[in-house]
Parts: sequence; C-alpha cells; structure tokens
Amino acid sequence: MLRDDAALRTLRDLADLLRGRRVVALTGAGCSTESGIPDYRGPKTRQKARNPIQYRAFVSDPAARTRYWARSVLGWPRMARAQPNPAHHALAKMEADGQIEGIITQNVDRLHHRAGSQTVVELHGALAEVRCLDNGHIERREALQRRLLAANPGWADHPAALAPDGDADLNQVDGFTAVPCQVCGGALKPNVVFFGENVPPAVTRDAWALYEQCEALLVVGSSLQVFSGFRFVHRAAKDGRPVAIINLGPTRGDDRAQIRLDVAAGTALPMLAEALSS
Repeated sequence: MLRDDAALRTLRDLADLLRGRRVVALTGAGCSTESGIPDYRGPKTRQKARNPIQYRAFVSDPAARTRYWARSVLGWPRMARAQPNPAHHALAKMEADGQIEGIITQNVDRLHHRAGSQTVVELHGALAEVRCLDNGHIERREALQRRLLAANPGWADHPAALAPDGDADLNQVDGFTAVPCQVCGGALKPNVVFFGENVPPAVTRDAWALYEQCEALLVVGSSLQVFSGFRFVHRAAKDGRPVAIINLGPTRGDDRAQIRLDVAAGTALPMLAEALSS
C-alpha cells in the first residue's frame, strides 16, 4: 500500500488521466523484478564488470555460444520457476476489464502470459523458445535444457547467482558441451533479441499496430534506455498522446511524461486497477 500522500495524489491523477481513454501498456524489466528476475538498469542492480552477450559475438564465435549455454543451463531453471507478481496480475485484470488494450513488453520471461494477459507483443522474443540459426527450427527451451544436462552430467551442481535474462554468474565454463539443432546440427540461439540485434520486422509491425489503438501510453518498469521501447514514448509525445510512467528511478522518457510515479510496479498497478474500476 502507498503511504506517501504525494504518491497517492499522483496515483489518483494517473487514474484520472487514463480513465475513459484507450490505453496500451509498455512494460520493462522493472515489472518482473518483484518476481525475482534481475534487471540490467534498476536502482538495486549490482554493478557488474561483464556486459550482456552481443549478437555478433554469439553468431560468429562458437566459444561465446558455448559460454552462453554453460551459464544459461544454471540460470534457466530459476527463470522458468518465476511466478507472476501483482503487477502482472493487475495488468491482466486491467485488460480483462477493458482498461487497457494490450501490452508491448520488452521482457522475455512470458510472465504476462502466465498471469492471463491475452494481447501481448514480445518486442524482444521469449527465452521459452530456442531457434536454429541455420534453418529457423524452434525448440522448447525445456526440451533443450534436458539435452544440455544429459550432455553435461553434474553441470547443474555448479553454484552461480542468477543474472538478467536467464543468465548466471559463472566464470569457468571449461568442459561444457553445447548441443546442436536436432534437425540439421546447426547452432542454437535463444529466440530473443540480443544486444546489437534488430527487432524482427513482423514484431515491430505488431507493436506499432497495437500502439495505434491507444489514446494514452502507460510505461511500467522500464528505464527506456533501449530505443526499441523508447521509440513508442517518443512517438506518443509527438502524436500528442499522453504518456504516464510508473518506474523506480529516472527514465529516458521523463521529460515526455504527463505523470511520473516513482513506485514499484507491484504496489502501484493493483491500486491503479482498483481506482479505474471505481
């Protein structure tokens, strides 16, 4: 519950701004941190020396791919066990109640789907799927996990801290064997958009089509540092569509927002859904 009077007033103003308008939500990692999934840029994120893997390195360097999968084997189970938090459930309820049209998400955890949201455009794909770089064949990540563990007995016993996007902090990966595509023997990649990789055109079209349904844009849990998300805020401001932001810490879009609420998504969204229903 909000106990800060200023935050409560801002929440009421936010409800007044959105009420009666068609709203699309744009969500980022801050929507899932309360489910135990770390983010890259949140206020409590540990400063790490390493950077997330880059697309070019993954597709061109077999050693980089092996290192990725060695770490992912440890990070994936905790990602797969993550449960939707009150923010996800509130957004699903808001869609069911007609308070939002749908969600454009930068997240790759599928927690919006698990919470019951129906209209979700995954800008950056989903870790639940793996794609062959040669033939495009899609394999379920759970199935790949079984194959990776079978090829690397005992690897799951390595201690490692969970990192963003199903990664894990593990420095030593010697002896790990990455398994190939079952169809053609090609290299496998998680079906997500890596840093340095473009969002697929079809996904971009779907996201803009959903955006065009909105009369207001609600940003939840995103610092908007990545252009794939920020461009919707930039466009909304250009189009004269109100922008509201719920995020812990500053964002790249603060100067374009009519309302800015510095509160955790899991606290603010259930209260917003209730306010919109009253």
